[in-house]
Amino acid sequence: MSFDVIKHHRWWFIISSILVIASLASMLTKGFNFGIDFTGGTIVEVRFAQHVDVSQVREDLKQFGLENAIIQESNQDQASAESDIIIRTRNLDANESRAIVDSLSKNVGPNEVKRVESVGAVIGSEVTQHALINLAVAFVALALYISYRFEYKIALSSLAAIFHDLFIVLGVFSFFQLEIDSSFLAAILTVVGYSMNESVVIFDRIRENTHTHKRTDTFADLANASIEQSIHRSMYTLLTVMFACCSLYFFGGDTTKNFALCMIVGFISGAYSAICVATSIWAIWKSRNKKDLRNASRA
Repeated sequence: MSFDVIKHHRWWFIISSILVIASLASMLTKGFNFGIDFTGGTIVEVRFAQHVDVSQVREDLKQFGLENAIIQESNQDQASAESDIIIRTRNLDANESRAIVDSLSKNVGPNEVKRVESVGAVIGSEVTQHALINLAVAFVALALYISYRFEYKIALSSLAAIFHDLFIVLGVFSFFQLEIDSSFLAAILTVVGYSMNESVVIFDRIRENTHTHKRTDTFADLANASIEQSIHRSMYTLLTVMFACCSLYFFGGDTTKNFALCMIVGFISGAYSAICVATSIWAIWKSRNKKDLRNASRA
């Protein structure tokens, strides 16, 4: 016997409402931990007398809470085997910079300080504003496309699921004060695309089943049947992307953890919202519309 998803719509709405409200509360009270891409920071460039791996430098910076700093090897002189390491991190005062250099000299190897300077944000307010405008335009375009291909009720239900996923991801990053950098924007866009794809797959199945449903079938029956027919595909897709993202999170470098975590949370939320939330909103909305019920009975 298949599970009746729409029958339990109140539970889905309660769970989602709690998560979204908690996310909003965290965002309003705790805010976000923006990385140096947004806030600017300090660049420390040192030259080591011997070859040094980036992992060695990152390990030493953990004691200062800077393990997520951007660390690059800018140059390696093959003749002398020297390494130039550039560390880009949050704003540091003179004492902190001196302590970091001293620690690197003691724990990693003798080095010469080439420069210590403050830099502005890579992603300024203007770039952020343009990114938000582009995201809004993308949402409008998606809404128009789905409204044209399906109907406006499906479009609004799908967009509600996408906003649900965005709030969940932002809430997790706000609550745990995880750093938000330029890679976070790429992960968020990926989550939006995944969530939209999951909703379109299910609603496309609903549209096909609309032409073959029995006269006694309700919109809830249509939604449940469509979910049952497409859920295996959704689960296979989710397991595949989760395997890749979890591998990146657990076995990748420290700089990719937040990027991978954003997609892990977003993909799980996307699968849940497409199956449970978006379809429930559509089915309840359609069932309460007498005109839609009359049209369905004639089909």
